[in-house]
Amino acid sequence: MNKKQVGAWALFDFANSVYPAVITTTVFSIYYVGTVVGNETGRGNWWWGVSVAVSALIVAITSPLLGAIADRGGARKKFMLTYTVICIIGVLLMTVLRPGMVVAGLVIFVIANVGFESALVFYNAYLPDIAPTEKQGWVSGLGFGVGYLGSALGLLMVIPFTTRLDVVWLLVAAFFLIFSLPAFFYLPGDKGGDMTVPQAARWGVANFREIVREVWELKDLRNFLIAFFFYIDGVLTIIVSAGNVATETFGFSFNDTIKLFLVVQISALIGAFALAKPTDSYGPKKILNGVLLLWIAASISAFFIQSQALFWAVAVIVGLGLGAVQSASRSFMSSLIPDGKEAEMFGFYALCGKSSSIVGPLLFGGAALAFGGNQRPGFLLITVLFIIGLALLQRVNDPKAAVS
Repeated sequence: MNKKQVGAWALFDFANSVYPAVITTTVFSIYYVGTVVGNETGRGNWWWGVSVAVSALIVAITSPLLGAIADRGGARKKFMLTYTVICIIGVLLMTVLRPGMVVAGLVIFVIANVGFESALVFYNAYLPDIAPTEKQGWVSGLGFGVGYLGSALGLLMVIPFTTRLDVVWLLVAAFFLIFSLPAFFYLPGDKGGDMTVPQAARWGVANFREIVREVWELKDLRNFLIAFFFYIDGVLTIIVSAGNVATETFGFSFNDTIKLFLVVQISALIGAFALAKPTDSYGPKKILNGVLLLWIAASISAFFIQSQALFWAVAVIVGLGLGAVQSASRSFMSSLIPDGKEAEMFGFYALCGKSSSIVGPLLFGGAALAFGGNQRPGFLLITVLFIIGLALLQRVNDPKAAVS
C-alpha cells in the first residue's frame, strides 16, 4: 500500500468536505431557503428540495455511463478533475445571487452539486486501487475522518464572514481547489483503456443495457445497492435538511446552527475513525446494522423532542454514525466489485445514492409544505427509509465476514 497515494486520496476528502459542510448543509441552504426564496409557508423548503432533486437526478442518470466510459477509456482522473473544476465554478457563481433570484439559485446550485457528486464517483473508484481488501475499511474510514476534519475547519473558516456571503463562497472555492491538488499529482495516472474516450462513449450509449445487466447478475452487489438506495436516502435527506430544521423547528440562530454542525462534524470524525478498524475486523455489514439502528432511534426521537438541548444531544449521536455509515458503505461496495469495473460500479453506487436522494428531500419538503411549514412529520418518513434499508441489507452476504 502506497502511503503517499493513500494520503493524497484522503486529502481530497479533506478538500471536498468543505462543500457539503458550508453549501449543502448550512450556509447556502439556509440562505437559499430563507433569503433567496423565503420560507414563510414552506415555499423555500420546497424549492430547496427541487434543487437537490434535480442535481441528484442528473448525477443518477449520468454516473453509470460515465463510470463505464472512464473504465474502458482510461480517463478516471480526467473525469475527476473536470467535475472538480465544475463544482468550484458553481460555487464561485454563487457570488452573484441576490434575494428573489430563485431559478438562478437553483441553476447555480445544480451546477455546483453535479460537479461535486460526480467527482466522487471517480474518487471512490480509487479505493480498490490504493488499498488491499483487508485494509479498505480502515482507508475508507481515514478518508471520511479526514473529510470531517475538513468540514469542521471549513465551518470555522467561514464563521467570521457570515455577514459577507460573497466572501464565504470565495473561501469555499479556494479551500477545495488548494487541498485537492495533491490527489491529481499523486493518485495513479490514467492508463490506456481498451478504447479511446470517444469510442468508449459510443460503446457505452449503444450498450447501456449490457452495463445494467452486469450489475443485475451480481446478486450480492445488486441486493446491496437496493438496500443502500433506501438507507442512504434517509442519510442524505438529513444532511440537506438539517440546517433548516435547526433554524426553523428548533429556533437556532444562523451562527448557532453553524456551531451545531461544527460539533456534528467533530463527532462524525470520531465515529469514522473509531469504527474504521472494526469495519475490517467484523465486516461492514455488522457496522451498518448497528449504525442504522442508532439512526432509527435518533429519527424517532427528533419527532418528539422540543428543546434545543435535546436536539444538540441527538445531533451529536447522529454525527457519530454519520461518518461510519458512509465509510462502511463505501468499503462494503468496494469489496463486492469485480476487478477492472471500479468506476463503472461506483457509477451505479452514485445512481442509487442520488436517485434515492431525489425521493427523500421531495418527501421531506412536501411534508413540510402539506403541514404548513411543520417539519416534524418528515422525521417519521426518514425513519421508514432507514427501517426498509436495514431490512433489505440482511439479504447481502458480506465477503469480509465470510473470510473472518
